[in-house]
Amino acid sequence: MKIRPLGNKVIVERLAAEAITAGGIVLPGSAQEKPQRGKIVSVGDGKQLDDGSRGEMTVKKGQEVLFSSYAGTEVKVGAKELLIMDESDILAIVE
Repeated sequence: MKIRPLGNKVIVERLAAEAITAGGIVLPGSAQEKPQRGKIVSVGDGKQLDDGSRGEMTVKKGQEVLFSSYAGTEVKVGAKELLIMDESDILAIVE
C-alpha cells in the first residue's frame, strides 16, 4: 500500500532513537524517548491559496527535519511506522 499526502501535509519517517546517553549509559527501549528527528518520505502539492493556485512547499523529499514531540498522526504502512503532519509542524531542516 502506498500513501500520498494532500495539500500542505508531509510524511515523515522517524530516525532511530539514541540507545546510549552522552555518559555511556545504555537505555532500554522503554526508557528511550521518541526521536524528534526524521526523514521526509513524501510531500503534498502545497496549500491551496485563495486565487486557486498552490503555495510552494519549503521541504523536499529526502531532507532530514526536526519536529515537535507531539506533531503529526502516526500511521503504519506495511512494516513502517510513519507520521503525517502539516508542513508548519516542522521546526527546522537539518543540513
